[in-house]
Amino acid sequence: MAKEELLTMEGFIEEILPDGRFAVLLDNEHKIIAYTAGKMRKFRIRSVVGDRVHVEMTPYDLSKGRIIFRERGLGQAGGPPKRGSGFRR
Repeated sequence: MAKEELLTMEGFIEEILPDGRFAVLLDNEHKIIAYTAGKMRKFRIRSVVGDRVHVEMTPYDLSKGRIIFRERGLGQAGGPPKRGSGFRR
């Protein structure tokens, strides 16, 4: 296995922790600590408890990871959030 190869796992966010970290429960029942990837921070993609996510992990430390993708859930609306009522004076 080369140094650049990363493991990609799926799971869901179980808890929001301080400093932009999340407790993620993987599909194989392991619990890890993960943070949001830079692209997700750049485009202000918010994650909440219960979201399904894809996590990248290094083979050297399997207790930490980076959230690289958040799947769109059933209860979440698509598109950007609405700002204000649109009324201007």
